[in-house]
Amino acid sequence: MLNYETFCQIRDHLGRQRLTVAQTARALALDPRTVAKWARVEQFHPRTGVARVSKLDAYKGQIVRWLDAHPYSAQQIYQRLVEVGFTGGITIVKDYVQHIRPHHPAAFLKLDFAAGECAQVDWGEWGTIAVGSTRRRLSFFLMVLCHSRLMYLEFTVSQKMEFFLACHENAFAAFGGCPAKIMVDNLKSAVLQRMVGEAPVFNPKYLDFSRHWGFEIIPCNVRSGNEKGRVENGVGYVKKNLLAGLELADFAAMQPAATLWTNTVANVRIHGATHQRPIDRFEEERALLRPIKPAGYDLARVESVRASKQFRVPLDSNHYSVPARCAGKLLTLKAYADRVCIYEAEQLVARHPRSMDRHRDIEEPEHAKQLLEQRKSAREQLLLSRFLALSPRAQAYREGLEAKRANARVHLRKILALAELHGVDAVARALDDGLELQAFSSEYIANILAARRRIDHEPAALQLTRRADLLDLELPEPDLSIYDRDEGIDDAKSS
Repeated sequence: MLNYETFCQIRDHLGRQRLTVAQTARALALDPRTVAKWARVEQFHPRTGVARVSKLDAYKGQIVRWLDAHPYSAQQIYQRLVEVGFTGGITIVKDYVQHIRPHHPAAFLKLDFAAGECAQVDWGEWGTIAVGSTRRRLSFFLMVLCHSRLMYLEFTVSQKMEFFLACHENAFAAFGGCPAKIMVDNLKSAVLQRMVGEAPVFNPKYLDFSRHWGFEIIPCNVRSGNEKGRVENGVGYVKKNLLAGLELADFAAMQPAATLWTNTVANVRIHGATHQRPIDRFEEERALLRPIKPAGYDLARVESVRASKQFRVPLDSNHYSVPARCAGKLLTLKAYADRVCIYEAEQLVARHPRSMDRHRDIEEPEHAKQLLEQRKSAREQLLLSRFLALSPRAQAYREGLEAKRANARVHLRKILALAELHGVDAVARALDDGLELQAFSSEYIANILAARRRIDHEPAALQLTRRADLLDLELPEPDLSIYDRDEGIDDAKSS
């Protein structure tokens, strides 16, 4: 619908400026037909619309009364309208309820905390990062002291319980103390179940951890993350100020970067709410924190695992070695954030640095040493039993070898090899000869066997198998004329 101002512009362009309809349409960005239509009108008359009748008109008063009595949803209003004869759709009901229902934005109280009273914790996530030969999800743990707004930031590649608790203790160490309360949302590491109107069910491990350190767990209400707004804002601040645009090739570089950033940026900036530096406000809060206990808490996640035939136990797609004697046994694995400890009953049998890589085999060389020694001993026992079976006097010869030779086992192996070549009986006789001669060496035994072999194989007379071979020999007639020539030569010399 054309308004009065546009009508006046059309009349001015056509009348005073004497433009054509096409020129006026281009100047006012109108369709030429619209300009031509209003050019024929001498006086502007706005269109009077006729109000459309809605199926909901007859029920609008009832809807208002229902909403004044109860905070019904649009779906509930629609169900009640259908019961009283309404034949329209739910869309017009939703539109009308939204139009008449007043919008009340949520209001929140500003929470104030005394120095040392409370800290808030939360996890954050930021893509993936390279860890060894694989990539892992990058997580970061953030603890914020509510009074001073001092931050502790730690990067991990896991949010499991042992990492969650280790980050707490690292934060306490960085602050030099523990707050009286810690606010958490309903993550499973802290709260197993939270229902409206019922007491929260805390994770037993986290509850025991809180008792050890002496802080009270304060869980937020369901879908009320605003109650720990200090750490929620801190998570966003870490993402926007530190991680946005940060390019690090490996996870090992993350924690040094986090420590540098908190010390030079986050904790020394002028905070928007307090208008002071967190590090300055922390000076009055430091003395009010609970002192750190000298005895730490056992942070490990405990599992029962069975060692494989290759004496390995699995953890997070990696395999860690245990002593070979533990193969096939049921063991207890304690997984810490930085190490893996494995127990047989109450005895520690293996300890490894924890690998954040995937599909790695982490072996302690000493674990296979016992098995190798057992196999070496078994081979030596087999070697000795085979040698003693050569002759009743083999034990005496072995004792002589060990007395005269430093490497007696090498000579035993060589003598067994000679037995395979010359036979057991021949070697047994050679051992007897060696004892008589007091010759204790595999070389002596080899020489004795070689000498006896030469004696046993002296060449014999030629034996002809057929008599005709001896009698029917055809020999050429001797040439006796050479003697006659020699005699003639001698006569001539004498004359």
